[in-house]
Amino acid sequence: MTSAGRGRLQPIFDFLITLVVWTYFTAGFVLLFSPFYLWAGIFSKNRERAFQQLNSRFYRGFFFLVRRLMPGHRWHIQPEVRRIRSSVIVCNHRSYLDSILLISLYEKHNTIVKSRLFDIPFFGRMLQWSGYIPSSAEGRFAEMMIQRLERMDAFLADGGNLIVFPEGTRSPNGSLGRFNKGAFKIARRCRAPIEVLFIRNTDRMFRRGVFSFNTRGPNTIRLERIGGIDAAAECATGSLSRVAATVRAMLELKNDGEEEA
Repeated sequence: MTSAGRGRLQPIFDFLITLVVWTYFTAGFVLLFSPFYLWAGIFSKNRERAFQQLNSRFYRGFFFLVRRLMPGHRWHIQPEVRRIRSSVIVCNHRSYLDSILLISLYEKHNTIVKSRLFDIPFFGRMLQWSGYIPSSAEGRFAEMMIQRLERMDAFLADGGNLIVFPEGTRSPNGSLGRFNKGAFKIARRCRAPIEVLFIRNTDRMFRRGVFSFNTRGPNTIRLERIGGIDAAAECATGSLSRVAATVRAMLELKNDGEEEA
């Protein structure tokens, strides 16, 4: 087949592979993982921890499938990223894939999710049972937010990671959006280190506003640690705004270097 012929058929290939991947995401969850969630929900002594482990393993399976079906996309995840523990992880946000990629790396994790997702039938209940934190503290989410934050000290001290995208939404063009200071407040309150990660090129695989994956490549998705901050110590000598500005500067420097390359 000529390259022109492959080019005309590529949208069909993209669509079919996307259907396979999202079938795993839906039917695969029901058929393969729901029995384990049911068991954990009934018999586990720590349901939140069990659900977080299952979430991580489910998404690990998702990316295993993605790697096999889309070999044109290569993955480079620094070993240092996988070893992070007891930290507030702050990362830029390029694609829907970013959050589930980080969840797949850490069995003991927590994350902040958009409050409206808690209203989705069954899925919202899964988020709640996993101990995830709503992005809003208004209305019925106020008590949930307080409960989650009260347990955060012990969670982080026990090796868990809190995953936060301070922009709150995916970047439409790769540039950094306005930061929410919630992650930095939690790090200061819990005296937890902030680990700053930078992710690139997930948006080339799964573009914003497009149903189908770009299955072709060539593309290399990278996730790397670019630095860390002792938030408690920094706030003792400065301000929360300065900590947020320092993290932003680290990400912008990396982002600018990516654009120049």
